[in-house]
Amino acid sequence: MTHSPSVQTILRDRAAAGQRLVEPLLRYAQRSDVIVLALPRGGVPVAYEIATALKVRLDLMLVRKLGVPTHQEYAMGAIASGGIQIVNQDALRANRIEQSTFDAVVARETRELQRREQAYRANRAPPVLKDQVVILVDDGLATGASMMAAIQAVRRHGPARLVVAVPVAPLDTLEALRDEVNELVCPIIPEWLVSIGYWYQNFEQTSDQEVIDLLQRAWQREAESGAGPEGQANE
Repeated sequence: MTHSPSVQTILRDRAAAGQRLVEPLLRYAQRSDVIVLALPRGGVPVAYEIATALKVRLDLMLVRKLGVPTHQEYAMGAIASGGIQIVNQDALRANRIEQSTFDAVVARETRELQRREQAYRANRAPPVLKDQVVILVDDGLATGASMMAAIQAVRRHGPARLVVAVPVAPLDTLEALRDEVNELVCPIIPEWLVSIGYWYQNFEQTSDQEVIDLLQRAWQREAESGAGPEGQANE
């Protein structure tokens, strides 16, 4: 059995990945109680396509993976807005990570999370998530650490329903998340993930400017259509 991406499953780019997720989420279209939260940076182009097609609100859930220093793609945990921290104890043990090393990574990633919060949102009030249908979106999942941090951050606000929508993820990661959310949407579940980028023809890094541009376009659309509460802050 070949594990190379087929014509049916390979994704052209993140925009195409977002378009692939629209149909399974159509029941949430044009609802004022629905908000799509993107995990920056790679999740933003995916989420933009979903929010635009469904005509619902778009915002961010800022999360930072805590990469093992010798292997940055391997998560030893994750942090999210609101002081959420997820720790992968197995990764810490396997890589013999000392507490001081872990703390240094947390400090560095916290600074980057705060930088992105200011760069992307500026003075825009955070969205109200209480009693809302929240759809968390990323460009794919590997270990799921970042998404788990995002889930925990959202759950603090008491959403009515929590949905995770990603284009590609391995089965074991999806199983680990299944009991944490109301719904999981993932059209591509490879037997071997290899890497998220393996399933894309174009997986170039999303830039800060692209994130800012897409958010501004989405927020302009919302302002013109009157979609969603404006200027509200989290309770």
